[in-house]
Amino acid sequence: MPSKKMEQFPQALVQLAPDAIIYADAEGIIRFWNAGAERVFGFTAREAAGRSLDLIIPENLRARHWAGYREVMLTGTSRYAADRLLAVPAIRKDGKRISVEFTLVPIKNDNGVMRGLGAIIRDVTERYEEMKRLKERAKGKPGEA
Repeated sequence: MPSKKMEQFPQALVQLAPDAIIYADAEGIIRFWNAGAERVFGFTAREAAGRSLDLIIPENLRARHWAGYREVMLTGTSRYAADRLLAVPAIRKDGKRISVEFTLVPIKNDNGVMRGLGAIIRDVTERYEEMKRLKERAKGKPGEA
């Protein structure tokens, strides 16, 4: 029989992870938002819960996002699961655009019907900006890298 501490481990891991962990239902409404999501995006769980994922998606990317979201809801699969990261811009509460990488976790009911999507998201803005600077520097100096 698992100890009380071991039973609490998964909940603590999800709630306290430094990465954002978000769950949105089949309609794209945020139903779970951990402390990491608060840190990454600036919205508290109370502010995010019950709102559309549009909260963190730049306006110019929303049509593409929702087309992909609907496809995953229909098929139950995504090419951005387990071993593939999706890198995209996102929006913080303060309006700042950031770069994030994430994987998706399809959430299905007992009959295999899609209920929503979980996402594990990491802010990679600093790394993205540094790579951009290095590329610019390399362009400016032919023959050097």
